[in-house]
Amino acid sequence: MKALGRHLVVEMWGCKANLNEPERIREALTEAVERAQATNLGVHVHSFNPHGVSGVAVIAESHISIHTWPELGYVALDVFTCGDRAIPEAALEVLKDLFRPQHMEVLEIKRGLRPE
Repeated sequence: MKALGRHLVVEMWGCKANLNEPERIREALTEAVERAQATNLGVHVHSFNPHGVSGVAVIAESHISIHTWPELGYVALDVFTCGDRAIPEAALEVLKDLFRPQHMEVLEIKRGLRPE
């Protein structure tokens, strides 16, 4: 059965860098889109007080999102791509390099599977 898309749900623990750096996260989201060979429709990043950052890259193929908890060394990521062209693993490598987690778990969900 062919899926319409692939959704990587990622848990990063023990992150060592950039959890509270909105501009660096914006740059990494842009780079992640390029490396995934996706089409960038816009990037939005928001900083929270006293800490934490959320960011999303809206792509023609779906989205890449980031939510950080600097006080816990934790990052939650979604990389959702539709179609056959985009490479979600390439985006994930950029974000792994950004946050440098000690532990990472990736759950892949096939999206748009039709029951027969």
